[in-house]
Order: sequence, then structure tokens, then C-alpha cells
Amino acid sequence: MLTIVATLTFAIITAVSAQPEGRSRPERKAKAQSLQADFNGNKIHYYDIGNKRSASALVLVHCWTCNVEFWKEQYLAFPNYRVIAMDLPGHGKSDKPKVEYSMEFFARAVDAVMRKAGVKRAVLAGHSMGTPIIRKYYKLFPEKTAGLIVVDGALLPFGPRDQVEQFFVPLFKDYKTGVPAFIDGMLPETVKPDLRSFIRTSMLTTPEHVGTSAMKLMLDDAYATHGMIDVAVLAIMAANPMWPAEMEGRYKAIAPKTDYHVWDGVSHFLHMEKPNEFNEQIRLFIARNGLL
Repeated sequence: MLTIVATLTFAIITAVSAQPEGRSRPERKAKAQSLQADFNGNKIHYYDIGNKRSASALVLVHCWTCNVEFWKEQYLAFPNYRVIAMDLPGHGKSDKPKVEYSMEFFARAVDAVMRKAGVKRAVLAGHSMGTPIIRKYYKLFPEKTAGLIVVDGALLPFGPRDQVEQFFVPLFKDYKTGVPAFIDGMLPETVKPDLRSFIRTSMLTTPEHVGTSAMKLMLDDAYATHGMIDVAVLAIMAANPMWPAEMEGRYKAIAPKTDYHVWDGVSHFLHMEKPNEFNEQIRLFIARNGLL
């Protein structure tokens, strides 16, 4: 009897130990620890993953009305790098003061997190609104910027200002009905139902005073004067009529070291739809340019 029990026990242990990578038991699955930084008296929630002694990191900056979990397929995917991912002010688990949510405000919040974490230099990835935020960060702190990753975001205005502002009229006129329609417009039927539900539900939890201010000030920032970008840039864009055919050339005119990619068959949330391909592009970009 004891022999049978021992044999069964050994078989169970062997089977569990032999599970393929990526199917770890729940109790052994890596987790991101929640941390806090102070910014102008407000709490900023963030994750700090990897080698805490490293003074360099990959910093992930999310989209308008999103949160840190929009990077959930990225922040644990780079064991060779230190990774910082945060809820911007007004979003997720961070405080939501009634202030002007400008791109500079967000960029300085990013810096507050980096200072708290002791990160001296970073590759910053910005999804959508995250793109003007990391561009602003580069302008404010060029010495801390090793490289930039543009994820379906605008380094330049979408088009003539009057046309762009007209597009957002429904959102500002009636936020409660305009925003759901706006979000639905970014989620084609190709997006899986569970991902669609997560994106829509999460974005709608962001308070109106945050969403309205951030969108208006993002548009203002788009038409401001910006300087050249002299660090390595990776741009991964979704194939979309919103992006003009000449966009690659326009990006390279202001950021000559840009590696520009356009992906077909994905939505605005391409890093969530094709995380493996996206993460591999990040690894190649960092390694090729020796950034971290």
C-alpha cells in the first residue's frame, strides 16, 4: 500500500513539474506589486517589475481613459529588463483631482514615478494619448530618455484643427453618451468579445472631468510647436484611414531614427490583440539599439 501511495505521489509531482512554460500553477504565477508615488500631493499607483537595482527601465504609459492593466500582456513579459507601468493621474487606482490634465501634467507625473523608483533613464512606450505624453517627457527630460515607442499614437496632428475639433463635438457636448459611442468606434468586430468588454468597461470608469480635460488638452498639445526627436523611435501603427499614407515620412522628418511599422487586421489596441508579436518587436528594438 505504501509503495502504491509513493508511486502515485511521485507521478503527480512529476506531472506538475513537467507543465509547459506559460501554464504555471496559480500560486507560482508572477504578480506585479502595487506601489505608490507622490505627485503634487496626489497618489500615483504603479508597478515596478524586475531588477530594482537597475537605473534603467522600460516605462509603459497607457491611453486616454485607460489604466495600467491595458499593459497586462507587457508588464510581466520582459524578465531581462526592469519595467515600470503606472496608472496616470485621474486613471485606475491613482488619485483623480480636479485639475487640468495636460500632457505636461502627465509627463511630470511619469517623472515623479521614475524618481520614486530611482530610474535615471528609460525607454518610454506610449499608447495613443501616451504618445504625446512621452514626446512631452522627451522635451522636458531628454537626458533621461533612451528611446521612445509609439503605439498607434500621434506625434503630429491628425489633420486640420477645425476638422479634428468637429469630430470630437459629440464627446464634449454629451460625455455620457458621446464617450461610449466613441469607444465603440475603436472596437471593430474583429476584437474578441472578452477583450472588447474589458476595454469598454475600463474606459467608462474614468471620471468625466478627467476624460474631458485630457482630450481637450491633448488636442491643444497636438497643434503646439514641438522640436526634433533625436533618440531611437519605434512606431507600431494599426492600418487605419485616419493615418495618412505619408505619415511614415512625416514621422521620420521630425524623428529621423524612427523604425515604422503598420499592422493590418488589428484595432487601436493592437498590443492587446497581438501581444506576442508586439512584445517581440519591443525586444528587437531595445536590443538592436542597445537601449537597456
